[in-house]
Amino acid sequence: MITSILFVLLLLTGSGLFAWNVLKIRSNILLGRDLDRTDNKSERWKTMILVALGQKKMFTRPIPALLHFALYSAFIITQIELIEIVIDGIFGTHRFFKDSLGGFYTFLISFIEILSVLALFATIIFLSRRNLLKLPRLNMKELAGWPKKDANLILIMEIILVTCIFTMNGADEAANILHSNESYGFAISSLIGPMFFGNITSIGTLHTIEQIGWWGHILMVFAFLNYLPYSKHLHILLAFPNTWYSNLNKKGKFTNMESVTKEVKLMMDPTADPYAAQPEGESEHIPFGVKDVTDLTWKNLMDAYSCTECGRCTSSCPANITGKLLSPRNIMMKTRDRLVEVGEGKRKNGKDFQDGKSLLSDYITEEEIWACTSCNACVQECPVNIDPLSIIVDLRRYLVMEESKMPSELTGMLTNIENNGAPWQFSPTDRLNWASED
Repeated sequence: MITSILFVLLLLTGSGLFAWNVLKIRSNILLGRDLDRTDNKSERWKTMILVALGQKKMFTRPIPALLHFALYSAFIITQIELIEIVIDGIFGTHRFFKDSLGGFYTFLISFIEILSVLALFATIIFLSRRNLLKLPRLNMKELAGWPKKDANLILIMEIILVTCIFTMNGADEAANILHSNESYGFAISSLIGPMFFGNITSIGTLHTIEQIGWWGHILMVFAFLNYLPYSKHLHILLAFPNTWYSNLNKKGKFTNMESVTKEVKLMMDPTADPYAAQPEGESEHIPFGVKDVTDLTWKNLMDAYSCTECGRCTSSCPANITGKLLSPRNIMMKTRDRLVEVGEGKRKNGKDFQDGKSLLSDYITEEEIWACTSCNACVQECPVNIDPLSIIVDLRRYLVMEESKMPSELTGMLTNIENNGAPWQFSPTDRLNWASED
């Protein structure tokens, strides 16, 4: 009874803390501007199934894709065993589904154990790639400090979790053999149980070891669950809604700015009164472009929380490859950092709180955004359909349209567009002179 009470308290506390953090993240995302991404639902479901569930874009790099798929599959399938652990914890039962499922139960646990071994292997490889092989995209300067520790910590937690699973199953296997001279027949623990625990002749000792593994497993599950909201591994959950709300337009198609559209319509309407009062609830001035995270759309902010920090975008960015300051991964990381700061400030000080800082300049520099070639390589490479380019473009729009700031190389081109309707420095009437026969 005491054990069940402790487990229920752990379950309620862990789940409650996780729900509280999820609500904070949701409120942060909703600080963004409204955006309708509910069209073409069939295509959205297809995108989510292929990209998030099927890991389609991961397989452009097959080796890390297979390793990641092993981890991902283990994470999904082991949730089935977690259901049984929760039932056992609440009601004090032992292997609740074993008798009712019979041979299928043996197959299921065996399958989970095999996936767990593959996940352990993948975890060790991922740790080696980061810390021994020092893969360049996983050791760039924006990952120094906490981001690198975060990646290593979650991998270490995975190793502890798998170790607890096999401690639990192995000791339970040895105890069952000692008690009834029968094996559960699980694929891995039927081997490691006798190997590591076969020389223990006390049922009580084996039960204690099994409980250490059982409690260690469930404690790591709740620790992992409540660590997710503070980690880049939140993508485990957000990958699904983030891909469902993907931009389905062709890459390279820019959005029209609502604020500009309103101004143009106002100018072209001879009956419009430019000095008329704004409708109730509508801002007097809608900024052109983006200065801070609250000017971004909620989808941009969900992108920031969904970023896996894998660096595929940055390793494919031609600006970064040629030594420019721009890193699309860093754009998303800085956006997330700023969003967390703004969200906390508003929760503590009210919705009108301003700290005098902004995403542009304080977090992302002008040099970074002007280095972008708008090629969409980062968008194409992202495994969960994040769009750093849309943030970069809107930051540029703010600089040009609100502050009249741009690189000197662009000034002449924009002047020509204004005067001649084209980037070239000659009259529109002379455009076809090249085709003359003389």
